[in-house]
Amino acid sequence: MEILSIDQQNEKLENILNRTNLQTLDIVKSIEKILLNIKENGDEAVRQYSLIYDDVKLENFEVSEDEFNEAMEQTDEELINALIQAKKNIEKYHEKQLQDGYKINGENHYVKQIIHPIEKVGVYIPGGKAAYPSTVLMNVIPAKLAGVDEIIIVTPPNKEGKIKPSILVAAKLAGATKVLKIGGAQAIGALAYGTESIQKVDKIVGPGNIYVALAKKYVSGVVGIDMVAGPTEVVVLADEFANPKYIVADLMAQAEHDEMASSIVITNSEKLARSILQEIPNQLEKQPRKEIIKSAFENYGAIIVVKTIDEGIEFVNKIAPEHVEVMINNPESIVHKIKNAGAIFLGDYTPEPVGDYYAGTNHTLPTSGTARFTSPLNVNDFQKKTSVVYYNKQALNEAKQHIEIIANEEGLYGHAKAISIRFEEEQV
Repeated sequence: MEILSIDQQNEKLENILNRTNLQTLDIVKSIEKILLNIKENGDEAVRQYSLIYDDVKLENFEVSEDEFNEAMEQTDEELINALIQAKKNIEKYHEKQLQDGYKINGENHYVKQIIHPIEKVGVYIPGGKAAYPSTVLMNVIPAKLAGVDEIIIVTPPNKEGKIKPSILVAAKLAGATKVLKIGGAQAIGALAYGTESIQKVDKIVGPGNIYVALAKKYVSGVVGIDMVAGPTEVVVLADEFANPKYIVADLMAQAEHDEMASSIVITNSEKLARSILQEIPNQLEKQPRKEIIKSAFENYGAIIVVKTIDEGIEFVNKIAPEHVEVMINNPESIVHKIKNAGAIFLGDYTPEPVGDYYAGTNHTLPTSGTARFTSPLNVNDFQKKTSVVYYNKQALNEAKQHIEIIANEEGLYGHAKAISIRFEEEQV
């Protein structure tokens, strides 16, 4: 971690702003080979890759009811209660996103929009360096609220073919239809193309490593996807009143995810910048995942000094980060100025983990600058909208001339004929 000035021409700043430009060609070639094998050889190929990458030999992929019951017995009651309360908060927030269709009536015609849930959804849940029951809740609950019939979780098992109990408890609480013991690009391929025992889904959501993310990108169009998620990131916008201990703790909370995580401070106070730098070693040695944090700080960590908070806001919008923590005096006064962010956390007592686990907002968020055009995962991601049009003869006659003029301008004379033919008999 180092202190940088926003006015500097600095390679670190360029790396922060260009996190999407990763060299992935070799990975894409490897993924394409896996996906085509899954498409052609189904279950046999899935088992092959599970043995290679997860070191597990699987006969059946689906988690049994006995395994769900065993997971419930093995999970601490306090954790179950915490997941239940988080579920309630997530439901309360996401229920507000539900939409009805609408209808616009004319005298002799109407147009309307009808909304249907997607029928089958696959949810990828990571199981590598950490397993996330909170991610189960965040992805399954909006789908359930949207009315999705089939919600299939895929997640990699351990070498004994077992799934972490808290993942299964969260899946049961959230209402998933089934859980499959497969991970990696092979799981994405199985969901996208279907196999002898795994049904093809209509959309795949959920985070994963770069192999999972690029596999989702590859199959996009065969199925829908939520987004291509990159490494996690946080930007802390802070003034001289901010507490450096809180900031360092929050930076480390993000950096512990993986070595490519980005933890950035933007501040108008050089004194705060120096205090943050001094505080890092005090907290780092106490962190169980300190080696990951150190690498993340070296790769994509920075303290950027700006002249004013408004200049800092401009840079936040340029980065368009996944998470923004606003730790300034009266943070609500500037929140409307932050236009490019997945989620915003206000004040000293709203660290990013509040949103990760409990507040109810979704933690599946746009990364790598995609907050410029992408939203957090929400109920609408699990619905599709259909337009309906009805014109009777009189309404079509009234619109006839306008439609034909536009069609003829575009050189689509068949379009014009499809209108005029309905009135030819009257012109004889």
